[in-house]
Amino acid sequence: MSQPKVVLAFSGGLDTSFCVKYLAEDKGYEVHSVLVDTGGFSEEELKTIEANAYALGVKKHATISKTSDYYNDCIKYLIFGNILKNNTYPLSVSAERVFQAVAVAEYAKEIGASAIAHGSTGAGNDQVRFDMAFRIIIPEAEIITPIRDLKLSREAEIEYLTNKGVGREWAKAAYSINKGLWGTSVGGKETLTSEQYLPESAWPTQVSKTEPETITLEFIKGELKAVAGETFDNPVQAIQKLAAIAQPFGIGRDIHVGDTIIGIKGRVGFEAAAPLIIIKAHHTLEKHVLSEQQLYWKEQLSNWYGSLLHKGQFVEPVMRNIETFLTDTQSHVTGKVHVFLAPYRFHVEGIESPFDLMSSKFGSYGEMNNAWTGDDVRGFSKVASNQVMIYQKVSESLES
Repeated sequence: MSQPKVVLAFSGGLDTSFCVKYLAEDKGYEVHSVLVDTGGFSEEELKTIEANAYALGVKKHATISKTSDYYNDCIKYLIFGNILKNNTYPLSVSAERVFQAVAVAEYAKEIGASAIAHGSTGAGNDQVRFDMAFRIIIPEAEIITPIRDLKLSREAEIEYLTNKGVGREWAKAAYSINKGLWGTSVGGKETLTSEQYLPESAWPTQVSKTEPETITLEFIKGELKAVAGETFDNPVQAIQKLAAIAQPFGIGRDIHVGDTIIGIKGRVGFEAAAPLIIIKAHHTLEKHVLSEQQLYWKEQLSNWYGSLLHKGQFVEPVMRNIETFLTDTQSHVTGKVHVFLAPYRFHVEGIESPFDLMSSKFGSYGEMNNAWTGDDVRGFSKVASNQVMIYQKVSESLES
């Protein structure tokens, strides 16, 4: 009789390595491991992870390259919406995990798996993101979560694997690093507190640039297409180029304090030079080319979009509706943005765009007006203040 298939979201770390042995040897499953690459792995790392998966005993290992899809289906809208969680965090891991979970679920459905598994603990957001994606996309499959259900310590997992003949070195790193196209998260002892900051040595990219420079970013309909004079057909390459230029300045480092899906507060460090520069530059360009109401409603819907994505609701139909709106707002978001870079900081110097609404044809703020007269403004002010004037009069008459 054939073994039941289980698809395991696999990273190659301690937890998912434990899951392979547990599912295959203790539970009798035919294990299919899958890694979804969203821009955080080198070719050498992918080969090592695949080799380790087969050494652990998986029936088949699949590496699904989703970096371009990740940009087109997710990151693009984070840029269109200028989305920073709590005005700080570019949803680096939040977006990546949800997107990976969806890809794993789709793969399980494709190969006809009867079960699907992940190695999340019961303490964080990822367990919810994986569970929700799995339940939505492949609801007929059993969801298996060995680490969460067994509540094992790291030491217990290492002992189990050692007894199974897996003799790898499982030294615990001082800091947990998760690298992706849209930023790198950094967790350590300091992020478990409320008062401490990460030390210089904890950041993945050390500061090696000290001479300030100004670069130009070029957007076409909201998408980054050129960086420092180099044009790219694929915005993914533009993001990677900007990261290579800006990260050595130590730009984009911060600590995010947020509300987890399960209701507790959490802190995480992150390094996201390219995302923070892109969002600031894009938002500055929008402030020049969009109307007041466009900017207002974009902000409202973008906040909802980011919040739902953070909570694992990527597949919710309203997300496609918001994406349609955000895309429609980008028709005039074309132009160049000049950005100053220096150690640990950056700022936008200015923009150039054929759609710039700061046109001297109509007037200069605080100086000249060409499209209206003083009498026009006097009449407008009278009408605009009319209702509040009446309200004040009525209130005064009742109080006297």
